[in-house]
Amino acid sequence: MSFDNWQQGWCLGAEKCESPNFGPRPPSAILDLLVIHSISLPPGEFGTGAVQQLFTNQLDWEAHPYYTSIRGLEVSSHFFIERTGKVWQFVSCEQRAWHAGASSYRGRNNCNDDSIGIELEGLEGCSFEAAQYESLAPLCLALGKHYPIAHIAGHEHIAPARKKDPGPGFDWALLKKNVAWPHQFFPNN
Repeated sequence: MSFDNWQQGWCLGAEKCESPNFGPRPPSAILDLLVIHSISLPPGEFGTGAVQQLFTNQLDWEAHPYYTSIRGLEVSSHFFIERTGKVWQFVSCEQRAWHAGASSYRGRNNCNDDSIGIELEGLEGCSFEAAQYESLAPLCLALGKHYPIAHIAGHEHIAPARKKDPGPGFDWALLKKNVAWPHQFFPNN
């Protein structure tokens, strides 16, 4: 899988599925943070296509009882990596996706302003597939070539009072090994 070719913030190696849930970044934004998340819809079910539907405002709120608790939610992430390793992109990296919510990291609030969000199909606390790590590392490296990435954190690190993903099932040591970035890029786990 190649993530070498880009056009206006879109990675041509990812499946493009445009989300309406984005906005402009502040003019002073420096894209130096990658945020790792986990998501599955319904929770714990994989390969349903519901994440793509959620990020494009096409989720049938009546299709599952859990969906009533998130009815009307308008969110997005830049990328989503399925359990198979397939990578989707919903928002140009040049734009502000709506993935972080109320957040703070490296002395800055509103992490959506200057971060790129990567969702992994999974459930917080559970493990992830080898194929996901095999896509995540080259994607991170490609993003590091296009943007001044200096930090990578989980949603749990930027919004610890609200979020717990990707959780203890995420293998930070493996990601560190695969990208070979300095240890100070990563949260202290």
